[in-house]
Amino acid sequence: MADTTPQPQPQSQDEDQYGVLLYYKYAQITDLDSLFSFYESNCNSLSLLGRVRLSPHGVNVTVGGKLSSLEKHIAAVKSNVLFEGTDFKLATCDHPVDDKVAKECGFTSLSIRIVKELVTLSSDPLLKSPEISNAGRHLSAAEFHSTLQGTGPLLEKDSPTCNEDLVLLDARNLYETRIGKFHAPNVETLDPGIRQYSDLPSWIDDKSEQLKGKRVLMYCTGGIRCEMASAYIRSKGAGFENVFQLFGGIQRYLEQFPDGGFFKGKNFVFDHRISVGSSDPNIIGTCLLCGSSFDDYSSRCRCAHCRMLVLVCDSCRMEGALYVCELCQKYGKGVQSVPSLENGKTQVSSLQEEHKLVSLDTKLSPQLPWSNGNESPRKLRILCLHGFRQNASSFKGRTASLAKKLKNIVDLVFVDAPHELPFIYQPCITESHGECASSSLQQTHPPPSENCRKKFAWLVSPDYNISGEVDWKIANGSFDPLQYLQQTDGFDVSLAYLKSVFSQKGPFDGILGFSQGAAMAALVSAQQERLKSEMDFRFVILCSGFAIKSAEFECQAMNCPSLHIFGSDHGKDRQIANQASRDLASLFDDGCSVIIEHDSGHIIPTRSPYIDEIRNFLHRFL
Repeated sequence: MADTTPQPQPQSQDEDQYGVLLYYKYAQITDLDSLFSFYESNCNSLSLLGRVRLSPHGVNVTVGGKLSSLEKHIAAVKSNVLFEGTDFKLATCDHPVDDKVAKECGFTSLSIRIVKELVTLSSDPLLKSPEISNAGRHLSAAEFHSTLQGTGPLLEKDSPTCNEDLVLLDARNLYETRIGKFHAPNVETLDPGIRQYSDLPSWIDDKSEQLKGKRVLMYCTGGIRCEMASAYIRSKGAGFENVFQLFGGIQRYLEQFPDGGFFKGKNFVFDHRISVGSSDPNIIGTCLLCGSSFDDYSSRCRCAHCRMLVLVCDSCRMEGALYVCELCQKYGKGVQSVPSLENGKTQVSSLQEEHKLVSLDTKLSPQLPWSNGNESPRKLRILCLHGFRQNASSFKGRTASLAKKLKNIVDLVFVDAPHELPFIYQPCITESHGECASSSLQQTHPPPSENCRKKFAWLVSPDYNISGEVDWKIANGSFDPLQYLQQTDGFDVSLAYLKSVFSQKGPFDGILGFSQGAAMAALVSAQQERLKSEMDFRFVILCSGFAIKSAEFECQAMNCPSLHIFGSDHGKDRQIANQASRDLASLFDDGCSVIIEHDSGHIIPTRSPYIDEIRNFLHRFL
């Protein structure tokens, strides 16, 4: 039986030494607010950065910082009886040196979120998560190794001892297994080849007959994904009882077997380290253009369709090239579906000419840049949602430059939001001189409302109440830059309205939202699965966005492909803070979101390089 209370490995006491800490714990948590406050206070006081996910069923933490700070954090966590038996995986490493990688991995800020599930087993809202208490039995690294070796002692009558009925199952994603995986002689190894963890249940369902009656050994990076996945397999009943999982995951195995043991290649990790290897220098990953040995994801090349990481070696990689992963090719998203655009003109990619002779029969399907097809592609239709106290006409004017620069690939459609707002004005006191010697003060009045364009909103404050004629109202006070936090009602009305828009003016490929319109679009994307057939769309573009408090955001990370455009820390957006937009982006699955930070104000930038990045995102949907 695996020891469930391992201690962190001894570390150097160098105060400046950097480290990364990973741990998870499944337990019933009754007071999430208190636990949230603890992590917020503790991590900020120790200057820890990374991700903390809390749910009613436990915690999942990946943070980095000074080694001494991480050790203090462990001590504080262990003082809570809730974390008894937790496996704290603490590793020394270099400080993050690549801001792009660190930012993409969430290691430039601290993100603490309360979620419905620690890991998203399925994006299907109708699929009930299995009971974690039914998870497969833990095997220590030594037990796992001896079982693969065929020399493991008889642990119990149902323990895996015979290689003939052993199945080794990798619970990770394809981009992880490309660079490292277990291989044991005479043991059947199954690599699901999935894009994301939420695809695993469907794969298990399809392979049920292959798994039934077998002794299944599962593994993943650190163990948490095996907990839920093994419980899912065992929930299938008779014939699926013998499921075992590597306690502590690949990380603990490599600590026990520094030469790699039965693990070949490198262990992909979700922090700035990118991957961690053994003393074995052999590389099992290959460049998916030329097929040469390569396993370095630091360039962060991604599939232009699904945004999954792809391996492209230094010799093959060229700036501006677009790639299509093997999974997208498998499902018909070919490499010749979209033209490349240069200064608004359709051209054949020169990179395509360079690689046009690469065979499609290589070990892994090559990922070629997009090239020009024989026919002009259909333009993308994007529904545009304006900001608070705006309207379709004004937003169309504000996005005229964007529409012009994307005119070859996009049609923008604008609609007014359903909540009409009163006109607001600040009274102005002026001095007037009449026939009398003394002067008098007069209050100016706004123009007649019939001469003004109506203003609308997608979300309104709880005290919103408007009926009959809409006229001018005196503002309650000076402009409040945080007023958007008070506008939390009206979603149901706006959603019903958008359903009618999709029915009458659709179809739409995507939704673009600005400011409050982005908040609305994010709420809609959280319900993407439930809205199928009523509101079918493929992506969202969220500009100067923010998240409102909603139960929709307390579920698992959203899988809808998303582009987030907002001002940088040193930008001039005085309406929506950089952190508010960054927090919204963090609600989306890392594998399907793209972030563009700009140095402008409360606008959608259309100059280079921003417009080029926007085009690159849109290209994959053509």
